Amino acid sequence: MNAYPQTDIDAVYRAIRERRDMRHFKPDPVDPALLQRLLQAAHLAPSVGFMQPWRFIRISDTALRQQLHAEVEVERVATAKALGQREDEFMKLKVEGILDCGEVLVAALMDGRERHVFGRRTLPEMDICSIACAIQNMWLAARAEGIGLGWVSLFDPQRLGTLLGLPAEAKAVAILCIGHVEAFYDKPMLEQENWAQRQNLAELVFENGWARPHTPAA
Repeated sequence: MNAYPQTDIDAVYRAIRERRDMRHFKPDPVDPALLQRLLQAAHLAPSVGFMQPWRFIRISDTALRQQLHAEVEVERVATAKALGQREDEFMKLKVEGILDCGEVLVAALMDGRERHVFGRRTLPEMDICSIACAIQNMWLAARAEGIGLGWVSLFDPQRLGTLLGLPAEAKAVAILCIGHVEAFYDKPMLEQENWAQRQNLAELVFENGWARPHTPAA
């Protein structure tokens, strides 16, 4: 048997079940060794063609963190307007914790990605899938460590790239807020705020073709 002991299996599924996209943080600093463990967890993620496209920029400058927050605020307002009737409802949501959390990282795709065609010749977007796996690894490790993590995607990638001096071919895909929290949300925050509800898994799993009902094994 290659399976882990049952207690370890239960812990893995618990981390998956209780992971949350956090927006509310305490300002307490994050232990540098813990941050390094989270980065190492991200770096152990699978990547298409083993290209490892992730790059992480730690934002330790207070003024730069405030500039990131300002960029997110611009996009937050623009997103609210694009939502039409839900504009006011959206503006009441807390969508980031950049000024509150202990650590801020920007996750970016590397430059020179056109060289990597293994697994990407017909699906070049697999580089984004790879960095998403890295962020998910970090998310699950953070939850296991009792540390909150929030993925912020409300920004203009070009403007953020200019702000951070990214090479022309690189692309920022996430601002990651990491820090201590009072408590983890009982449910995903957007579900708690009645923005949306988690869909029924049975409606999302097909068999032998699109929209063909899948019957779980007994």
